[in-house]
This record gives sequence, C-alpha cells and structure tokens, in this order.
Amino acid sequence: MSTPLSLRRAGTALVASALSLSLVGAGGAAQAAPAGNAAHWLAKQPTHGVIVSSGFPDYGLSIDTAFSLLAIGGHGADVRKIRDAVEQNVGDYISGDSFGDPGSTYAGATAKALVLAQTTGSNPGDFGGVNLVGRLTAHINKAGPAVGRIADQSTFGDFANVVGQILAVRGLTTAKSGQAGHARSFLLKQQCRQGYFRLNFSQAASAHQSCGKKSPADPDTTSYAVIQLWKVSKGSPALRVALKHAVAWLAKQQRKTGAFIGGTTTAFPNANSTGLAAVALGLVGHCSAAKSAARWVSGLQVGAVKSGSPLAGQRGAIAYRPGGLKHAMVHGITASKLDQWRRATSQSAPSLLLRHGC
Repeated sequence: MSTPLSLRRAGTALVASALSLSLVGAGGAAQAAPAGNAAHWLAKQPTHGVIVSSGFPDYGLSIDTAFSLLAIGGHGADVRKIRDAVEQNVGDYISGDSFGDPGSTYAGATAKALVLAQTTGSNPGDFGGVNLVGRLTAHINKAGPAVGRIADQSTFGDFANVVGQILAVRGLTTAKSGQAGHARSFLLKQQCRQGYFRLNFSQAASAHQSCGKKSPADPDTTSYAVIQLWKVSKGSPALRVALKHAVAWLAKQQRKTGAFIGGTTTAFPNANSTGLAAVALGLVGHCSAAKSAARWVSGLQVGAVKSGSPLAGQRGAIAYRPGGLKHAMVHGITASKLDQWRRATSQSAPSLLLRHGC
C-alpha cells in the first residue's frame, strides 16, 4: 500500500467546526439561505454516512462535512449518520491495520475523531470500542524537548502536523485531560512572531521544534487555530492572547476583493482559505472583514439554475476557484472535479452565515 493512501486516510483536513451557533441567527433568513443551500447540497454527498473519494471511504472528509452541517444547523439526522458511520469504522480511520500498517495510530485522525465524538454527543471513551482520549494521549510526547507534541506511530513515518495538534488541544481540553496543558504549550511554540501558525513540524518527533525564520506562513492553519480554540481558550490567558494575535495577522492578509490565499502550496485566492478566514475573523469580532470574505465565497456558489442546465440539481455547491465555477457552468460538476467541490463546500459553507456581518 502506498504512502499517499496512508496520508489520505490519516490526514487532517480543515473545516469550520467551531462556528458559534449565535452566528446562525444573527442575520435572519436572508443570511441563512445561502448557507442552508450549501448544507442541503453537502447532506446529499455521503452514502450511508460516508463520502467515497477515489474509490475509498474518506472518513476525514466525512467528518468535515459533519462539522460544516453542525455549524450551519438543521441537519441533525445527517450528522448522526456520519458520526455513526465513522464510529463503526473508527479503526480504519485512525490506524492502518487494514491496509498494511499494523499497530499504527495516526494522531491527527485520532484527535479529529475525538472532536467529532465530543461535538455530536458520543462517548469519546468508547467510540466504536476505542478510548479516543487514551489513544491520543498515548501518542503525545511526555518528555524531552518536544513535550506535548502529537506523533504518529506508522511504518510510513510521522506525518502529524499543526492542524492535528490544534484538534488535540481542543479535544484534550474538552476532556479535561492532564495532557491538555502540554499539548497547548507545544502548540503555542508553533506560532510565529508575526502571529501566524506554521503548518508542519520538524521531521524528528523528539527534536526541539518551534516556528523559525524559515517557517512559511499558513493562513489556513492560522484560521483553523482560531476557529477550533477560541471557545476553549477562555480558561487560558496565554492561548487567548495568541489567538487574538493570530487574527490581527490574518486581517492584514485579506485582499481588497475580500479573498484569502492558503499559503505556499495554495498561493491563490480560493474558497477554502477565504471561508475559514471569514469564520475566524467573525468569531473575534472583525465583522466587516468577515463579511467581505463571506461575500467573496458567495460569488463561487451555484445558485438557482434552469432545468436542463449543466448545473441542474447542484444548487448550494461552492467552487474552489472562480475558474472552477466557469468550467462547471459549461460541463457541470464532473466526476473528476466532484471531490474538489465537496472539500471546498464543506470548508467554506459556514462562512456564508456572515454575508451580512456578525
């Protein structure tokens, strides 16, 4: 089995899962309609609770979809279907035992499953027979220069990153784990002086690692830290200050159009990055900037179309980039492009709640 497959299953995609429910009602029906259309489209994507990508069940994307539906509201039954499907197959998601990686644990995926269990009312101590808190804490460095860092156990190597660390901090803080403080302290070392969070750790799991002069800025990871941790930061002044610093940096990155880029690997405006930034800005009260970003995202959403149109039946879906929407207007959302549309919509849909402010 190839390493890319292990990365796909264990990877931790971004999603706006911590959007405050207060935002749902902030702008009334006019505000909720575009987000509701996106949620309706997203709810149709899983089959028996799981989204299939490239012929394989993609539990990470399925969780992203659940988080997005939770943020927008009104799809409790769909969220439960996803939660139940992930719970029934949690071993396939957080480890590679079934595809040639025996005894493995992917820390980022474990943290993501933990947050799913916590936010959907499941028992994280017995989620599909797995104690997710115990499993995650077993893969956190307890000593050395990288104490608090999550680490994968895999024959393919260690692919844990800052996104997984963010989820670990949220999940362990919510669980009131004794390891939450160590995980949080290590996360704060990944924030750079300018305010942004980097995406990747150093290669060696046990080595000292913190943001340095050559650590590239990653807007997506920075937005995600704010989205996931703003609520749980109330009890940690240091984390609260760090997140405010992150938002201040983020606000400076916004383009005049309202859009954001996603870092060195996605150095162009896109729905994922802009949607995440909109939610992060809105949570901390940067309402004008959040509204501008949300409106840019709304320009990539499929609206009402005539019967027989290539986009008939796709109302609510959000394109990754403007070119993608133009292509779909002619060719529809083709099978080869569907995965991109699913990811863009799951990650950016909650931002549409902010089209009229926060």
